[in-house]
Order: sequence, then C-alpha cells, then structure tokens
Amino acid sequence: METILKTIISNLVDNQEAVAIKKIDGEKSITFEVKVAESDMGRVIGRQGRLAKSIRTVMKAVATKEHKKVSVEFIG
Repeated sequence: METILKTIISNLVDNQEAVAIKKIDGEKSITFEVKVAESDMGRVIGRQGRLAKSIRTVMKAVATKEHKKVSVEFIG
C-alpha cells in the first residue's frame, strides 16, 4: 500500500528526493503522513483539494482489500 502511494506522489512532484512517507499503524487503521517540498505542495493538493481527495479515494479502495481503514495527511 505504501509503494502505491509513493508511486502516485513521486509522479506528481518535481523534487522526488524530498518525498517522505511515514506510516503509522493502528489496530484497524493506517495513517500515512506525506511530506513533500513546499514548492510541490500545490501540485499534490491540486485545485480546491481535488487531487488530494482523489489520492485518498484510491488509497481507501486499496485498503478495503486488506480490510483496513486508511487516512492520508499532507504535511508541508
């Protein structure tokens, strides 16, 4: 699941070295904290947050196969 998120984010940003994904496991849920360079934050979030919402939707679809709940947080 983390590799899918890393692939999506890496293809959106210019500075791929600045991408850092931290996985926080809970009992039934997983939280991903995504850090990107400040110059790339707008690209990851998108206009009115549409791209961020789409990324969260894709990750929720992947998580349902594993019977987990997932949340993605974008940190600047």
